[in-house]
Amino acid sequence: MMKFKLIARFILLSLCLATFCFAQVKQVDINRVNGMADLPKPLQIIDWKQMALNFDRTVYDFKAEGKYWPMVWMDSTGKNFNQPVLGMYTAVGDVRQGLQHNKGMFHEALANMGSVLGASLVGLDKSNQQGLNYVGMLKNYFNKDTGWDIMMNNTAPEVALLGGGYGRDWWYDVYPNVLFYAVYDQYPSEPDFERLARRIADQFYKADSVLNGNYHYSYFDYGKMKPMSTQICAQPDAAAGHAYVLYSAYKKFGDPRYLKGAISAMKALESQEINPTYELLMPFGAYLAARMNAEQGTSFNLAKMLDWTFDGTAVCREGWGFLVGNWNGFDISGTVGSTVDHGGYAFLMNTFDAAWPLVPLVRYQPEYATAIGKWMLNAVNASRLFYPQYMPASHQTIPELAAVTKGVIAYEGFAKASTFDTLYQSLKAPVAQGDGPKWVPGENPEVSQFSVYGSAHAGIFGGIVKETEIKGILGLDLLATDFYHQKAYPTYLFYNPYKTVKTILFKLPADTKGKTDLYDVVAQRFVARNLSRGAKVNIPAQQSVVLVCVPSGKKVERIGKQMLIDGVVVDYNSSYL
Repeated sequence: MMKFKLIARFILLSLCLATFCFAQVKQVDINRVNGMADLPKPLQIIDWKQMALNFDRTVYDFKAEGKYWPMVWMDSTGKNFNQPVLGMYTAVGDVRQGLQHNKGMFHEALANMGSVLGASLVGLDKSNQQGLNYVGMLKNYFNKDTGWDIMMNNTAPEVALLGGGYGRDWWYDVYPNVLFYAVYDQYPSEPDFERLARRIADQFYKADSVLNGNYHYSYFDYGKMKPMSTQICAQPDAAAGHAYVLYSAYKKFGDPRYLKGAISAMKALESQEINPTYELLMPFGAYLAARMNAEQGTSFNLAKMLDWTFDGTAVCREGWGFLVGNWNGFDISGTVGSTVDHGGYAFLMNTFDAAWPLVPLVRYQPEYATAIGKWMLNAVNASRLFYPQYMPASHQTIPELAAVTKGVIAYEGFAKASTFDTLYQSLKAPVAQGDGPKWVPGENPEVSQFSVYGSAHAGIFGGIVKETEIKGILGLDLLATDFYHQKAYPTYLFYNPYKTVKTILFKLPADTKGKTDLYDVVAQRFVARNLSRGAKVNIPAQQSVVLVCVPSGKKVERIGKQMLIDGVVVDYNSSYL
């Protein structure tokens, strides 16, 4: 009997070792994610890389045929820089835009920069595409003619200073600079970009010095260096955008002023007593808390910022956060928007862009690997429902017009109930729709519910997300959007949503040279050695692995809490040595 018990214990121990039962990094929950489905239903993961490639090929076609097409034109008004710049519709049929309206100068950085970034993340070179440099054209959004000397959402000062038609709304001024810095990471040699990036960082540093810890304003006048309050509620989470740009500038240029400004902005953000979430900048605050804590030894409250990001407890922008639920058989969890507007209203661009900072956060705080992996599975699955070809016609406001999207343009969002007072009230949740008709009058305003600007960001998912051979287990590239990171080895997150151990075949990146070892940051141990192609890797039930591809046979050392291999940080808080 004793011999049998010893054998049984040995077998159990072996199984535990095989399935990483002794993982060193204890996982931390995100409360909002706990309410999301372990395995969302119906489960359908579309090819997001292909979607982004199709968007680029279809939308960047100046000869595209069909009503409302083409979606792009060349703006030759030469605002800010004496060069033509691409114009892209914000929404299908937007009557403010195109060559025939407003001299063709009304177009938004959110669409243009987002499309350049998204295409770059899936491998396209937008600096030389069919003889055109779409990257260089983005300089025109740098508003020197307004005296603000930052990237703004429009090139024309007469439009930019009106807030692009939306009123002066701080996030619209900050976010184009966040986007620009991401594009600059992808194109570090683009002429004039270094000069512009430094000028933007200088402006943000000066602004932070003026604000001196108080970001409780509607917007900031970067020309007069003066904070402003209007009928638009205060947006303290603009501090996250300032901090992101300043920390990126510090990592790029090494100027200690930028680090000082980033820390100052993060302290201003952290000091808020109530959830300051407004639109989409808070996830960048969470990311910076994780990264700066790991790299700079700060102690920002990451858990609080993640709760602010996810929970939907924002006061000024009531209920803004991450949606959770199953609406008439459709899991919609993980999408981002208002958790209260008509029962919930998710937006496409916000969902794409949340992945940009939250996925690489795991590199610096692997305690959140399982929570972020579970959220991403839900978000990636539900986001197909924004597209008319993946949402049943009975859940769409204008299915009869779906052909105009050519399969690459989605609805701006979906809601639990239509947000239009008189239209579409009979539709059952989720209702795919958009706000276009509320701000785009014209012959057929309904068609403006199709969002070009949001669809342009599909490459963020496309650059991060890959499927494995097991349905529901995604491979997330943690470096894809970890811009300005210090030297790092390829790193991937795999979350197993099933209640049993699953085994995936992990394939080494195609450009891998020499023999490779696999280190799991969650288990804090090597799971395979001397690989030339790949290895089978076990993932515990409803847990995650974070695999780092490191060169075999190199020196392993520990400096403080960090484990390095051949001088490159592999684990920021390791107990391996």
